[in-house]
Amino acid sequence: MFFENHITPNVNLQNADVFSALPTLQNDFFDVCIVDPPYGASTTKNWSYDENKKLQGFGGDWKLTSEMWDLLSQNDSFQQTYNWLKELKRVIKPTGSIWIHSTYHNAGFVNVCCQLIGLEIINEVVWYKRNSFPNLSGRRLTASHETILWVHKGDAKHRNYVFNYEASKEYSLPCDLLKERGKQMRTVWDIPNNKSKEEMQFGSHPTQKPIRIAERILTLCGVKGGNLLVPFVGSGTEMVAGLQFGMNVYGFELEEDYYKLAKKRIDAVANNPQTSLF
Repeated sequence: MFFENHITPNVNLQNADVFSALPTLQNDFFDVCIVDPPYGASTTKNWSYDENKKLQGFGGDWKLTSEMWDLLSQNDSFQQTYNWLKELKRVIKPTGSIWIHSTYHNAGFVNVCCQLIGLEIINEVVWYKRNSFPNLSGRRLTASHETILWVHKGDAKHRNYVFNYEASKEYSLPCDLLKERGKQMRTVWDIPNNKSKEEMQFGSHPTQKPIRIAERILTLCGVKGGNLLVPFVGSGTEMVAGLQFGMNVYGFELEEDYYKLAKKRIDAVANNPQTSLF
């Protein structure tokens, strides 16, 4: 496994293109992967498909040269989603989980690609944003939610993924009006989209998520001392959450400005274990 930038022995961050970096990772290494992908990830890597290859999905094989596949594959977002998901399936452990953020722009691609690649969808989570920004045009409904897919690499006979069930029941947040302590966690998460001053002290990212989301994901699937992968680091929120949870964290960020922002946030926690950004 290749990583140039080691902040501490358990923090590994690269200023790198995810499509070039993912193939350098070893198989079955990560316990959790949290993906918050851009809608049009850029890359200089030349990906190509084998025309004769067949894919399992939707009850049978799909040939890559079929008419429907060709239509779908013309869309860069679909191709890129397929490519990074295929790599993530390779590097995640059989007991691991992949969590994928999406909106209506890319949720369909993610769902279809998971089925084509053989990643089983465990749950579709709706992140309800009570304080979402209003629709100013008055021409459509106010967008008040995003989707998070929880998937794993097994199948109906091999569902060995980690699920910290008791921790999920005990978990609660004062802001979440849908989750009571001692009750099963639902697939609708009532988490306001506001960030604390501590989360924004080094700067911000346009699609930065509140750290409470990553905290909840790791409560459900995190492994103390395990390995967390964040392919699209952004402002570093998920890596910070992983570090505070007690995991070894790995991530890639292509944009230099956001890489520097993420590094500052991660440094603050890595060099001061008592620092809390929750």
